[in-house]
Amino acid sequence: MLDSELAAMYGVTTKRLNEQVKRNLDRFPDDFCFQLTEDEYVSLRSQNATSKPGRGGRRYMPYVFTEQGVAMLSSVLNSERAVQVNIAIMRAFVNMRRLAATNDEINKKLTQIEKELGEHDGHFKQVFAAIRAMMAPAKQPKQIGYIQNKKAKQ
Repeated sequence: MLDSELAAMYGVTTKRLNEQVKRNLDRFPDDFCFQLTEDEYVSLRSQNATSKPGRGGRRYMPYVFTEQGVAMLSSVLNSERAVQVNIAIMRAFVNMRRLAATNDEINKKLTQIEKELGEHDGHFKQVFAAIRAMMAPAKQPKQIGYIQNKKAKQ
């Protein structure tokens, strides 16, 4: 996500958000946050019809944050909304772990039932295959978006 979008979400200015990132660079490794290159920014600007340089546009290249960077932002920003976002992120992680554990338990039970049924009915195998397909994590689509450039952050 772009710094300007996150600033709006956290209820702070983009300038304030970027100040906090620069003050806490050790908390934002390259896989959490990076700055766009000039070419990437020009491409983004043409896709989103944002203002041209010299007409109220940005002076600096925007920062882009990964999922982990978004979570880290909520810990360095001192707004009430940032605190609430941080709490929501932590709860989401707990729920994801709980869901993963539940899937493991269901998978073990399905395996046990399959063993007990043996080769009795081919229809059960189809049902179990369908259930496992629904439980499998979705395939990650090809990455679309920005190419991470480590030199741009410097």
